[in-house]
Amino acid sequence: MNLKTIKFLSAVSLVSLFSAGSLLAQSDDTTVVTYHTTAPSPVFLVIELALGILLIVALWKVFTKAGKPGWACIIPIYSAYVLLKIVGRPGWWLILLFIPFVNFIIWIIVSLDVAKSFGKGAGFGVGLIFLSFIFYPILAFGDATYKGPAAA
Repeated sequence: MNLKTIKFLSAVSLVSLFSAGSLLAQSDDTTVVTYHTTAPSPVFLVIELALGILLIVALWKVFTKAGKPGWACIIPIYSAYVLLKIVGRPGWWLILLFIPFVNFIIWIIVSLDVAKSFGKGAGFGVGLIFLSFIFYPILAFGDATYKGPAAA
């Protein structure tokens, strides 16, 4: 083999290496990536606003039935603290609500305790967990009366 043949073979192998690399990477410069961002539907926003207002009014009424100030339901962390006091749980449980995965368990316990504090059963507590936008208004505007944390 002479030097000219070696140079040719190395050039061919170098070209095939680059073409194989682009083939394996499957790059295509003609591909155009577009991202579509759309605003939520106004109907969706109205429904979301209506549900939010309904939940605020229902929680306000639930807090009032329990003898706590109704305005406490609109202050984020304080409302959780007041709800813990309504069901008779210690205030330090509020710290547990900041721990991921533990907070789910705490909210399940608190929801079941809310149902018991108002004289409802465990099934109603499960409703408070999964369908709170339906069960809190039932609790607020229904005939349920606050029994206290002793019933919990």
